Amino acid sequence: MIGACIAYYLAVHGLETTVIERTGVANASSGKSGGFLALDWCRGTPVDRLARRSFALHAELAATLKTDLGLDWGYRPIETLSILASQPRDLHPLAHHASPAWLGPSTAVHARIGDKRTTAQLDPFQFTQCMMAAAQAYGAQLRMGTVEGVTFSSDGDRVTGVLVDGEALTADNIVIALGPWSILACNWLPLPRVYGLKGHSLILRFEPAEPYALFAELEMDDGQIETPEVVPRLDGTTYICGLSDTKPLPIDPAHVTLEPGAADRLRAMATTISPALGASEVLAEQACYRPITTDGLPLIGRIPGVAGAYVATGHSVWGMLNGPATGEAMAELIIDGKTSTVDLAPFDPQRLL
Repeated sequence: MIGACIAYYLAVHGLETTVIERTGVANASSGKSGGFLALDWCRGTPVDRLARRSFALHAELAATLKTDLGLDWGYRPIETLSILASQPRDLHPLAHHASPAWLGPSTAVHARIGDKRTTAQLDPFQFTQCMMAAAQAYGAQLRMGTVEGVTFSSDGDRVTGVLVDGEALTADNIVIALGPWSILACNWLPLPRVYGLKGHSLILRFEPAEPYALFAELEMDDGQIETPEVVPRLDGTTYICGLSDTKPLPIDPAHVTLEPGAADRLRAMATTISPALGASEVLAEQACYRPITTDGLPLIGRIPGVAGAYVATGHSVWGMLNGPATGEAMAELIIDGKTSTVDLAPFDPQRLL
C-alpha cells in the first residue's frame, strides 16, 4: 500500500513510475489489515503530524478519486468504543455508556474513544487496489516480478536501477517499500533492519445495525486476557484481529499461513463480544506480518550514502493510516529534494545505522 501511494503521488506529478510487485497488489498486510484510521491517536509521538496529515488525505482521496475516477474503497467516518467483555463474569456494573444492541450480554462499554470527526475506516484491500489503479490512470506502470538486486553507477555512489527476474531495469530513483520484506534490501543497500510481527484476523459476514469500531479487553473462560479489534465494513462484513506472535517471516509473502488454533481463538473472542458476530459465516481466515523497526518508528527518506535510493517502510500498526501522507511526502522529497507537508527528520534511516 505504501508503494501504491508513492506511485500515485509521483504519477500525479508526471513522473514515469514503475511498481514491481512480487505476488499481487495488496497480497500481504496491505490487504489484510483492519483499515482503521485515527486522527489523533499518535498524539505526543513523532508520528503525530504524519498521522494528522494522512487522516485528512484519506477523506480527500476518497472524495476526489470517487468523483474523478469512480474509485470507491468503502471509506467512512465511524464512532469507536472501548469495551470490556468476560465469558465467566457479568461486567454490566462497569459500563459507562449504553451498549449497541448487537453486543453480547457479557459486554460493557467502558468509553467512547473516537467519533466521526476523529476516527474512520476503509477496506484496506480495496484501498490499495484503488490507489494502484489511480496511479496507473495517471501513467504509472505495474510489473509483476521478483526484485533480485540493485544496480549502481561505476563508482557505486548512485543507483541506476534494479534487477527483476534477471533483467536490468534502469531508473533514476528507486524506493524500497517492501513492508517487512524490506529486510531483503539490506543485502543491497545500507539499511536498518526491518522485522515482521505476525497477526491473525477473520472476516465474517456480519453487518451490525449500529456500526462501531471496537477496541476490546476480553477475559476468556481459560482466564487469558485478549485485546482484539473489531471493525465493521460498508460491504456487510466485519473484521476482527488479534493474536500477534513473533514467528519468523517467510521469504515469500505467498507462504504466510495461520498458526494452528488461531482462527478458533478469534471466533471465540468474537462470540464473547457478540454471539451474533461469533455465529456468522467466516469469509476469510488470514495472517500477515506488520513491518516494525527497533525504535518503533517508520523508515522514510533517503538511504544514506547512495544517491537516488529511498526507503518507506516500518509503519507497524499505522501503515494503512499513514500511507497517503507517506506517499505525498516521498513524492515531494524525490521531486523537490525536500518536503513541505511533513517533516521526515524523525524517520531518517540514518538514526538506526
